[in-house]
Amino acid sequence: MGMKLTTSPLAPKAFPEMRPIAGVRLAAGAAGVRYSGRTDLMIAELSKGTTAAGVFTRSLCPSAPVDWCRKALASGKAQTLVVNSGNANAFTGKAGADAVKRTVAAAAKLMGCAQNQVYIASTGLIGEVLPDAKVTKALPKLAKALKPDAWTEAAAAIMTTDTFPKGATRTAKIGDTEVTINGIAKGSGMIAPDMATMLAFIFTDAAIPSDVLQASLTRAADRSFNAVTVDSDTSTSDSAMLFATGEAKHPVVKKASDPHLRAFRAALEELCADLAQQIVRDGEGAEKLVSITVTGAASEKAARRIGLSIANSPLVKTAIAGQDANWGRIVMAVGKAGEKADRDKLSIAIGGVKVARRGAVVPGYDEGPVAAHMKGREIDISVDVGIGKGRSTVWTCDLTHRYIDINADYRS
Repeated sequence: MGMKLTTSPLAPKAFPEMRPIAGVRLAAGAAGVRYSGRTDLMIAELSKGTTAAGVFTRSLCPSAPVDWCRKALASGKAQTLVVNSGNANAFTGKAGADAVKRTVAAAAKLMGCAQNQVYIASTGLIGEVLPDAKVTKALPKLAKALKPDAWTEAAAAIMTTDTFPKGATRTAKIGDTEVTINGIAKGSGMIAPDMATMLAFIFTDAAIPSDVLQASLTRAADRSFNAVTVDSDTSTSDSAMLFATGEAKHPVVKKASDPHLRAFRAALEELCADLAQQIVRDGEGAEKLVSITVTGAASEKAARRIGLSIANSPLVKTAIAGQDANWGRIVMAVGKAGEKADRDKLSIAIGGVKVARRGAVVPGYDEGPVAAHMKGREIDISVDVGIGKGRSTVWTCDLTHRYIDINADYRS
């Protein structure tokens, strides 16, 4: 990119302290795929017996790496992860698939594992074949640099238009044994949930079968990555993967409903929500984080759809950017969502202040406190549609002219 990107004003103060996870080593380096003067390649080595789970884009134009990972997941196992930035290797036909195969073969040989235990992800420009020779040439040097605490470096290497590296960590107990969950992610633009938008890689030392791991990740992704949107555009490369090394010694877990997993699943959902919100905080051009909670819907799914209708509305997002408490645009977005809503029971609050109730403006409504709230960095919108008990929260950001600047200049 030709444009100089400044760190988002919504960025966390610092990358979190993430302790090593038994069975995971990482490294990052510069392969020169597209960028100069920065890292653009990361590799993770996972202990033998590591189980894997993944959720991927529902785009009908998926990238070559997504196709590969879907097939590799049939093994339920993983030993190597290779991720590059700068080139998405999407819409690249047979040439793109061949680039993945060569990268996988090189990584498998280098790391001493089966090819179906190598996972690949790419992010960046669509429509250009990955120069995989640059990737495979850089792999041996990265393999020699593997270490258990390279979380920040790995997170930075997968960034594209991101302005800060994204990481999160949690702990949970399975039985009396404490396990650790670490995750890194990237995402800033082309962010709209349709599985788990963006790239995210999560690691734990828990010992969990792949089918149970898959159920846990699917649930967590639905409540986090599937509940964020920056610009309503779903990427060709969306991938979220979860790897469990099995190094922790805890009671045996055989099914997702096992009570021993309750704390782990809660911690996983919390970690995914943390990463998802960091992506929204880094939305291209974003200056405000927006939380939208919809209640009173026919179902949780209906509430999610209404929330996303509000979150994806350019009119709502530009009003927020302009610090304009124009709640009529929220009414519009609810009405177009395609889900049941009772106009005469609709209630809206902004920043905790009721602006509309029972289908009309609140008598004596004073816009002053709401206008003050709209000037802040974090905006809260609550909507009750008066139909049932469905509830959901989604997160988005405002839409500023900076978003246009970044994307108009993306290929230069």
